[in-house]
Amino acid sequence: MILDGRDPSAVQRAAQALRAGELLGLPTETVYGLAADAGSDEAVAKIYAAKGRPAGHPLIVHLADESGAREGLAHFAAEVPAFARALMEAFWPGPLTLILPRRAGVAAAAAGGQHSIGLRCPAHPVAQAVLQAARSLGVLGLAAPSANLFGRVSPTTAAHVQAELGEGLLILDGGPCEVGIESTIVDCTRGAPVLLRPGQITRVRIDEVLLAAGTDMRLRSADEVQARTAQAAPRASGMLESHYAPRAKVRLLDAVALQSALAARHSDAGAARLADEVQAPPVAVYARTSLQLPAGVVHRPMPVEAAVAAHELFAALRALDEAGVREIWVETPPDAPAWEGVMDRLSRAAA
Repeated sequence: MILDGRDPSAVQRAAQALRAGELLGLPTETVYGLAADAGSDEAVAKIYAAKGRPAGHPLIVHLADESGAREGLAHFAAEVPAFARALMEAFWPGPLTLILPRRAGVAAAAAGGQHSIGLRCPAHPVAQAVLQAARSLGVLGLAAPSANLFGRVSPTTAAHVQAELGEGLLILDGGPCEVGIESTIVDCTRGAPVLLRPGQITRVRIDEVLLAAGTDMRLRSADEVQARTAQAAPRASGMLESHYAPRAKVRLLDAVALQSALAARHSDAGAARLADEVQAPPVAVYARTSLQLPAGVVHRPMPVEAAVAAHELFAALRALDEAGVREIWVETPPDAPAWEGVMDRLSRAAA
């Protein structure tokens, strides 16, 4: 059931459902989440069951803004380092998740049984309205992974959620997600900030904030820290090698390789080979470069700006998947900080 997220009565209905231990399709600025009361292990178990997600994979807990964030931090986190507070002040509300030490006895199921917990404060007005309303009913945070089956393409519209998880789920429609890919995740449990998952907030922007805050720290990669300390990063959302995958096989190719693959597929030899296949579905191409496209190829241009590409990425993969293609050939994004989040999602989709 899809309700208008701008309707105050729909928001109140959603908050009451969450208080009663039910699930909710929740719009955020990143992707739509499948939300439940983070403080209720029974409610969180419904998220894992609905998604088919292994119970050891932690969820991100979403907090209300301002006093709600302070209250939520005090409730869920055992410690908040000074550099983490600097990042909160700069980027909350917004698409940044911080991994912090978890307070004992709180949200064990949402944390996947770990001693750490991922917290963020979303910027979407509907998400904030629900969080504030739920907080007034005693729900201090919402566990909310992406509202899709485990490992599949994340939803960026209410219709995507309904198509994926069924019409019986209560969903608030907040329009298409502005960012379009999941939040940046920074681990704050190891004495220095460590990037676990890239997103719209780039490592360059994070380092600028750390410098301006007067810290002597810079953002490190998980591999760098693990090599130095032999300490593994805590598990976090979206960290599996294969993730964000459509049904069709995703292949990442640079523009030259992409054009060569198209030419080879539609050469005489390739046509003869395809003739032996039973009604082989065409491939789809998602590329920034202007290519020579043979007949029968499903084509969708990729935006040349990273933020626009991120905004439409999951919707584009879903649309190409629904065209019935067997493979989606994607032009490799540029090697630049602004594209790191898109590249991360595509690499995992191709795995």
